[in-house]
Amino acid sequence: MHDLGAGFGYLLKGQRWMARHGRHYGFGLIPGLITLVLYVAALVALALWGQDFVTWATPFADDWSSPWQGLFRGFLTAVLFVLALLLSVLTFTAVTLLIGQPFYETLSEKVDRDVSPDGTAPESGLPLWRELWISARDSLRILVRAVLWGVLLFALGFVPFIGQTVIPVIGFFVTGFFLTEELTAVALQRRGIDLRARLTLLRSRKTLIWGFGTPLGLSFLVPFVAVFLMPGAVAGATMMARELLGEETEEAEGTVQEGGDAGPPSPSGV
Repeated sequence: MHDLGAGFGYLLKGQRWMARHGRHYGFGLIPGLITLVLYVAALVALALWGQDFVTWATPFADDWSSPWQGLFRGFLTAVLFVLALLLSVLTFTAVTLLIGQPFYETLSEKVDRDVSPDGTAPESGLPLWRELWISARDSLRILVRAVLWGVLLFALGFVPFIGQTVIPVIGFFVTGFFLTEELTAVALQRRGIDLRARLTLLRSRKTLIWGFGTPLGLSFLVPFVAVFLMPGAVAGATMMARELLGEETEEAEGTVQEGGDAGPPSPSGV
């Protein structure tokens, strides 16, 4: 339970850090706004033509009598739209981070320098094109994992009672984990830690990750909220990455907070 509260605390710390550094905030909204426009356009298209797609995909129901045909296809259309919303939440962060990679990289370095006792920040030393390629490649690999989880949870959603109670809760925790992975990747990738090592690191502190990512994922369900929270989420994820790696953090009050007991995993080549 302590880690759950600590994870949520990092989410709040990131938002407070952005509030104290407002000059970075406006520019940080641009990637989220671009991504939002793209996602809204896709969801509107699905709302307009989703039923036509379902009709095309279920020719076997053409001869069904009323009202069963309408109920069946209406149900599938609603499920398709809900699944699209879930995938939007799962992938919004990845797409926004990819679009805003140069800014978020700079923002993460700024946070590292601000909270580091010696005022320094790790640097990857890689050219921008290489960082973009690694980010895109890793985001695609995470997306595949997220889609597999989404399909599994979608199928389990048809199980009576469990599908309407337990499965949605599990879905939010899964969403929170993947959101946190994408956000902490900005700081961890800069430290030379590859995707496999990042996942191992996050799994070692699941409750901390859920405390950060699950409420963030829930807030992302509210229209437009994700756009405004993204810069602060990157800042909070950078601070949390320091704890995961056992790095000291200088709090705003000037005290130094020790990182976790476990040291960082050996950086892997990318």
